[in-house]
Amino acid sequence: MVARRGRSSVGCLFMILIAAAVGYFALNAGESYWRYFQFQDAMQQEARFAGKKTNDQILTRLRAAADSLGLPEEASMISIRRTADSISIGADYDEHVEMPMYVKAIHYRPRAVGPL
Repeated sequence: MVARRGRSSVGCLFMILIAAAVGYFALNAGESYWRYFQFQDAMQQEARFAGKKTNDQILTRLRAAADSLGLPEEASMISIRRTADSISIGADYDEHVEMPMYVKAIHYRPRAVGPL
């Protein structure tokens, strides 16, 4: 039987700890991006069917989507511009993501354009 040295177990434990910390912070940033993509998808869907809806109906649905996704209040400030043949929907907001030793503000600008 060969005796094992203790430091190899500590090195492995340290690497697992580092991997867990990286995974935790990557998950925080990933959730933020995922919410952005879901909100942008909701905008694209509203732009796709905008010919049958009023601006107030679109605003109501998108504000509800922003609220259900847990986005900041400023995400509810949605702009809608209609021309004779197209619609443009957009918003601007910042999300704060926890990183090691600081909090990073990420600016998002979801947009959708569609025909009427």
